[in-house]
Amino acid sequence: MSKLPAFLFYFLLTISISLSSHPLDPLTPAEFTAVQTAVRAHYSSSHTSIAFHYIGLKDPPKSAVLSHLHHPSAVPPPRRAFIIARVNHSTTHELTVDLTGNNKISDQVYTGPGYPIFTTKEQLAASALAVGHPPFLESVRKRGLKLGEIVCQSYGIGWFGEQGKGSRIVKVMCNYLDGTVNLYMRPVEGITVTVDLDRMEIIGYRDRAIVPVPKADGTDFRGSKQRPPFGPSVNDIDVVQPNGPSFQIDGHRIRWANWDFHLGFDMRAGPIISLASIFDVQKQKFRRVLYRGFVSELFVPYMDLTEEWYYRTYFDAGEYGYGSYASSLLPGADCPANAVFMEAYFPDEDGNPQQLPNAFCIFERYAGDIMWRHTETATPEVVSFFLIGNFWWVY
Repeated sequence: MSKLPAFLFYFLLTISISLSSHPLDPLTPAEFTAVQTAVRAHYSSSHTSIAFHYIGLKDPPKSAVLSHLHHPSAVPPPRRAFIIARVNHSTTHELTVDLTGNNKISDQVYTGPGYPIFTTKEQLAASALAVGHPPFLESVRKRGLKLGEIVCQSYGIGWFGEQGKGSRIVKVMCNYLDGTVNLYMRPVEGITVTVDLDRMEIIGYRDRAIVPVPKADGTDFRGSKQRPPFGPSVNDIDVVQPNGPSFQIDGHRIRWANWDFHLGFDMRAGPIISLASIFDVQKQKFRRVLYRGFVSELFVPYMDLTEEWYYRTYFDAGEYGYGSYASSLLPGADCPANAVFMEAYFPDEDGNPQQLPNAFCIFERYAGDIMWRHTETATPEVVSFFLIGNFWWVY
């Protein structure tokens, strides 16, 4: 009798998962929970430590998706989740969970040269190690800085031909606030804290030189402190639509004018546009112009040869995750009154689904506005814009 509630739970969970309306819909909270349960059951030992670095939809074969769209009454492609997990802080596993059957798992140890996305939890822990390190405290004292105004962040160290690199290592670098939220304008130069993420301990520290911190005057980029350099802001023009918007949203499918596309979300890629089609007036039918599109990576090499900078070569998607760093949009500030909002979900390090309210806002307005706003994790109240034609969504 004690197994009956669990059986009913999995039975109802399977039903809810099987009712997904589109084969490319992102994973639901129930599916994230099913993945978490299945993976933890797979590693049944109580001594096994599991960190979920990525959970997302495993793309069905393109042919199966197109076949299902042509024959909606047919059985949809199987729903599967792809997982990258770090087990016992030592091995990286790539797993697949079948969400339409009995949660069957395939498990493969990754032996390649790369590492999974950093989790927020381990980055915060690495930064906390740095600001509590006695030599670091002494370095701050020597510079005459306020410890409470220092913000530290973890940076991937890249690969420069080293052989036998086996640890997940980051270097923690710090910036100074004290009069501005534009922390990158005030770097605390000369200090490097090296942290082993798997052992979560400091393995190197160097205070190379004392460099004056730039002044804070005139560095604040927030909208409350300045106006856009060109054109109106979101709040300066109201688009009035007495009959409602001229686009339709059905789940993750969006139809506007002669466009039809699917909008998804992924913790690594962020927004994903799929199955974008435009109506061909001459042929009187929709013509597909994009099967699946997203920003696969943004590589930012700073190209500074000094010790604290040479290795800073961001992989924004692969190391940090676009979706993981998304922030909720504010009605009336980030998005106009005629916007429609969509939420998103992504997992935390323990596999628990996290809701991101107002992850997208979709609206119509006149083209020509400048893309001027910026998002920062330390000051998440500002965002960036994306424009296709006269149709906007904000992410």
